[in-house]
Amino acid sequence: MISRIDHVAIAVKDYDRAFRFFSALLGAIPGSSSRDDSMNYLWQNLYLGDLSRLELLTATGPKSFLDGFLAKKDGGVHHITMQTPDIKKAAAELERNGIPYFGYHEYGSVWKELFIHPKDAFGVLIQIAEFTADDWLPPSARMTGPKKFRVEPKKDGCSLTLPHPGGGTVTIDLTAGEMEQLRKELIDNSPVS
Repeated sequence: MISRIDHVAIAVKDYDRAFRFFSALLGAIPGSSSRDDSMNYLWQNLYLGDLSRLELLTATGPKSFLDGFLAKKDGGVHHITMQTPDIKKAAAELERNGIPYFGYHEYGSVWKELFIHPKDAFGVLIQIAEFTADDWLPPSARMTGPKKFRVEPKKDGCSLTLPHPGGGTVTIDLTAGEMEQLRKELIDNSPVS
């Protein structure tokens, strides 16, 4: 039902200060973002090197859905977003197990979501969403082109970069010996022509 945790959303009162903290101090790379004037909030995805993601949320006007959450604090974890390959199957599984959900929305083929209330999820607001992870990453974090790998030589081996199923890429450093072992195993396990 769940493929992985996609991101942790942090609601903040002081967006500029939080953005500087996570990007300048911790090195997060800004990804997609949007402002929703109907709900008076802004969201900003921040990408970290190992495919971890944070989402900053901040109110942009009165009557934001974040008002109650931020009424007595400057910020905090608002929700955890989990990716599913099929939102309808996920909803059916929740129903089959008597777990209520709310806020089911489909935004075309780009994003489909539902939420599990903290009272039904051990104190945590959970968002379950169906989407393509690469759509929400900055271009510099994606594997582009038809090749499914990239090899970069290094002094004593190479770096092998592959697309990650959760979006973005993963890079593995290999020694010359590991490269030779990989080559051998690929040849030994390839279909006979």
